[in-house]
Amino acid sequence: MMKKFSAIVLAVVLLAGGLGGIAQAADKIKIGFHAPLTGFAASDGKSASEGAKLAVEQINAAGGVNGKMIELVIYDDQAKAAQAIPIANKLIGQDKIVIGVSGSYSGPTRSAAGVFQEARIPYISAYAIHPDITRAGNYVFRTSFLGAVQGRGGAKLVGETLGKKRVVVITLQNDFGKSLAAGFKSAADRFGIRIINEYQYSIKDRQFGSIVAMVKADKPDAIYASGYYFTAGPLVSQLRAAGVTVPIIGQEGYDSQKFIEIAGNAAEGVIITTSLDRDSDVPETKSFIKAFEKKAGFKVDMVAASAHTAIMVAADSLKRAGSTNPKALRKAIAKTNLRVSTGTITFNKLGEVVKAVQNQVVKDGNWHRHSVIDDPKLLAPPKE
Repeated sequence: MMKKFSAIVLAVVLLAGGLGGIAQAADKIKIGFHAPLTGFAASDGKSASEGAKLAVEQINAAGGVNGKMIELVIYDDQAKAAQAIPIANKLIGQDKIVIGVSGSYSGPTRSAAGVFQEARIPYISAYAIHPDITRAGNYVFRTSFLGAVQGRGGAKLVGETLGKKRVVVITLQNDFGKSLAAGFKSAADRFGIRIINEYQYSIKDRQFGSIVAMVKADKPDAIYASGYYFTAGPLVSQLRAAGVTVPIIGQEGYDSQKFIEIAGNAAEGVIITTSLDRDSDVPETKSFIKAFEKKAGFKVDMVAASAHTAIMVAADSLKRAGSTNPKALRKAIAKTNLRVSTGTITFNKLGEVVKAVQNQVVKDGNWHRHSVIDDPKLLAPPKE
């Protein structure tokens, strides 16, 4: 009898513990997040994850969402497409997240987007630029520019703002570089730009002697070069060391203090198109930069701001939906109108964002405002 009583007590205790766990889980809303925390893109992954974690801390400190705290579930995708699919399945099937956010590059994001779309779970790309990401379906959104849009902005910066007409294009051979080059070339004629040559390189390249020699012989007025901080740093350094002094225009892949550290003095004067204005007077941008640098202990960048933006959009949508129902959440995200550190976020029918391009220049070893491109027609993303 005593043994039977003890067994009943144990069962009640276990049941209570299990129900307590369920109740505790019910008090939290899980948002999934993947980024390259190790591997060649680890610096970007670190910035992205710190930006996302800051957003969650700020949301929870303000009372959470509809009385519930946000829990961020983070995985390392190593910037590899093959890693993103099992991560997406794990976030959806095991972790039971209600929204997924990519803090990663185009390859992993494209792969994960299909998984989230098939599961009908909303998914937000923070900064990956390939056009096929949102074309995965109506549950996928992007809070930063398409590569082609940013490329068109770069053409206006080069041809109109800077007045440079004879241009060499240097293209990184991946989704990122190809998308940017395509956008730039599509708008070149509109701004009187003549592309006198285009050179291509691999993401593994760090020595650019042959390209540098050919660019020097071309004698362009300006150079439009795609790349990430770890490729752009050596490229810019080697161009300047060879005596190439013309303006170099890059994009958001340069947008890191790491680029300046790698390129050294050669970084001075480099201009990029990006999403973050370090000299902004907008309260949301100023407060984000201050809070991020205090929390992270290093300089802010576009990747951090974009991840922070995506989490803020997710939380705002949860609040407005008043539910974690996927269909209700998707509708709420589609109706977003939110001012954040990277601008005011609204989406078109395809889930693409419409906002101004921020041009930043390296001055005295730091990124600063150069100019802004706010041309809705030029920057309009596709609608289908």
